[in-house]
Amino acid sequence: MGAYPIPSEFEARTNATYEALMWALSRPGLPRDLPSAGQAGIIETLIDRECAVYCEDADMAELAARSGAVLAAPEKADHLFLSQPPAQLTGLRQGSDMYPEEGATLVMPVSLGSGGTLRLSGPGVNGEVTLSLSGIPQGFWAERTRVMRYPMGFEVFLLDGATVIGIPRTTVVEVL
Repeated sequence: MGAYPIPSEFEARTNATYEALMWALSRPGLPRDLPSAGQAGIIETLIDRECAVYCEDADMAELAARSGAVLAAPEKADHLFLSQPPAQLTGLRQGSDMYPEEGATLVMPVSLGSGGTLRLSGPGVNGEVTLSLSGIPQGFWAERTRVMRYPMGFEVFLLDGATVIGIPRTTVVEVL
């Protein structure tokens, strides 16, 4: 029999959060359950001293800073923890042709199941996925399409309590 370490509660929670986030990006538009509601669990999971982070909420900024992350302006941030979608998308990090993965990751609250309807297609989507959500201003998705140039772009995590939906930079979003 082999011996192996037993994960702490923190490790188990952050591992479960990481797994949910990766599955959310792998299957765009399909909801995943997180171990805890809100942005704090995502900050604990993704943010470390190698990250530049922008947080609109002071408590989330303090949590990110405790991880050793650099607090940065939106245009310099790797991860943006927002209370609403940004007014401008043109200044966000989008990576480069050589390093598209260096684009920003946006984490924003929404209300799933009500509001406008979106149709998602592209890599990871089996045909099409349709979802309804509110909390994203009109024109956001069109602006996203306008500013991104494949393979560059940014990822979006839409957060409703303890439910997350991932929308990678490769996903085509159509407003219905």
